[in-house]
Amino acid sequence: MKYDDAIKKRLLRVEGQVRGVLNMMEQGKACKDVVSQLAAVRNAVDRAIAHIVAVNLERCILEERAAGNETGRLVQEAVELLIKSR
Repeated sequence: MKYDDAIKKRLLRVEGQVRGVLNMMEQGKACKDVVSQLAAVRNAVDRAIAHIVAVNLERCILEERAAGNETGRLVQEAVELLIKSR
């Protein structure tokens, strides 16, 4: 699968958020603030995962339909992958 620049930028932003959390920890920021930022990181990662799975699923479905194959299995695999990622 080829990953587009938008998802790479999104993950670079996550990387920056994680560095920010580490910096907060170094500065001794309050637990509530650190956990709040970690929740934001988790949310951003979840959105990145969903985007990657959705784009891949769409591509796979189009390929399978073009080949005359069923696509139900692909959808089930995508759902399982999303569940596993949580």
